[in-house]
Amino acid sequence: MLTHTISLLLQALFAAQLFASPLPSEPRAEVLYDVIVVGSGPAGVIIASKLSENPARNVLLLEGGGPSYWVTGGTERPAWLAGTNLSRVDVPGLYSTIYSNPSTNLLCQNKIRAYGACTIGGNSAINASDFDKYFPTGWKHTDVSAAISRLYATQPSTNNPSKDGIYYEQSGYVKAKQWLVTNGGYTELNINANSAQKTKVFGHPAYDYQNGQRGGPVISYMQTALKRTNFHLQSGTWVQRVVRTGGVATGVVVVSGGVTSTIKLSATGRVILSGGALKSPELLMKSGIGDPAVLTTLSQANQLGGLPSSSWINNTAVGAGLFDNPNTFIELSSPSLVAYNYVYDNPIPADRDLYLNKKSGPYSFAGGSCSFWDTVTHADGTVAGVQGGLGPAGYQDYTNSTTVTMNIYGTSGLKSSGKVVLAGTDYLPGPSGDVYYSNPQDAQDIATFIRRLFDALPADLNPLNLARSSTVAQIVSYITSYNNAYTRGQVNHWSSSCRIGACVDVNTTVIGMKNLHVVDASIVNPLSVNPQFGVMVAAERAWELINKLG
Repeated sequence: MLTHTISLLLQALFAAQLFASPLPSEPRAEVLYDVIVVGSGPAGVIIASKLSENPARNVLLLEGGGPSYWVTGGTERPAWLAGTNLSRVDVPGLYSTIYSNPSTNLLCQNKIRAYGACTIGGNSAINASDFDKYFPTGWKHTDVSAAISRLYATQPSTNNPSKDGIYYEQSGYVKAKQWLVTNGGYTELNINANSAQKTKVFGHPAYDYQNGQRGGPVISYMQTALKRTNFHLQSGTWVQRVVRTGGVATGVVVVSGGVTSTIKLSATGRVILSGGALKSPELLMKSGIGDPAVLTTLSQANQLGGLPSSSWINNTAVGAGLFDNPNTFIELSSPSLVAYNYVYDNPIPADRDLYLNKKSGPYSFAGGSCSFWDTVTHADGTVAGVQGGLGPAGYQDYTNSTTVTMNIYGTSGLKSSGKVVLAGTDYLPGPSGDVYYSNPQDAQDIATFIRRLFDALPADLNPLNLARSSTVAQIVSYITSYNNAYTRGQVNHWSSSCRIGACVDVNTTVIGMKNLHVVDASIVNPLSVNPQFGVMVAAERAWELINKLG
């Protein structure tokens, strides 16, 4: 099933600037860092860049993967991009080709037991009320409003990414507008300009693209940070664990170029884990922080670096509450739909030239024609969020020229969650088996949403893999099955595995530690949208809080 893992994107400039020289095989005693940030996804880039605004701080940003966008030194690309300052990741329309033409350079090969990006840059606007509903004191909307404002000012977004101002491949949008707005009572609006509205709303997707290319923190935050002499980026460096004495972190153990070494903190330094909702809990566990049963297993397997049990910090909240959006594909066909297939090696010549010459056309965006939201209210007054969107073409068994894929998933207010589980000989992180639909209410809510959508379907818009006459009970049975290509249940939007108040405190400090923090999707509760925006807001907010700690 398609996933949504490589999301933050860059512009091609000065690739050589990005890379620090490789770390020495033996750490130099005189090199001490005031901040070590582990992971250069959206949160890691933002928090490292913001903390380096203080010229007195020596900041090191570590990334296990390597280059992706051209600006990071990425050169993987199809032949038709030769002679440009573009890698495959810079081109929005090549987004989905990561599945048809996979890359060993961009994905977390043998590092996590799930689909994910391990590369510089990592993986739409949030409903402001999400913070008031789902976050603790200190993280309510009034607390994060300044962070949101800074993010908007630094990281622009658009719902019309083609530089010529034209919306391309819109047959899905036109048909969905007839279906949802005319028949279903939805309101068409600018999604980002009306972010508080998530009930029966419909519009164009929002992207963090700039000038027809993918944008994101690496272009908007990191390029500024790279001009500072106190900011350092090191790729190809995998952190194994945090070195600590009791509740004080003193450095990190890394492997770079096959050599294991320790990078040290200054006396007042801090380590910030930003590796994502699977990797950060793994690093905490391998640093002797987590469920004592898990720590016992890791200790017996020599995974804790000899840390004695007397130094463990026992906390079952580490890795708990792992969330992902349960996902269903429904194939829709109509004579008025025109499918568009993005290809890696040989685009339609006119579309190729339009992108290369004007950064316009179908390859200037990722292919989703529309997004829509609704809510399901329960008898006790609680609310679950649900979301859908139309892709550019059909999937798996349904790929004719008049078929597109509707992607349906649950968002905020869902009740199911799992945990991060370490398994295999290297004890790599992955999700437990109860992340999706372990609470039957979630399937009921999503099935209710699908039934509502089917009730409004025009006569000439036909679902192919699920009968339009299906009852809610039949839809529940279908979406919770795992024996077909359309209901595998995941989009790899991992979050919520180190929650504020249980795993970290309100300042993002790991409970039981003085100077170890987690700042990434792990601390973000399930949201009404893709967690990317919330993760970036969390990083901006964490900067405020950590900055006050000194």
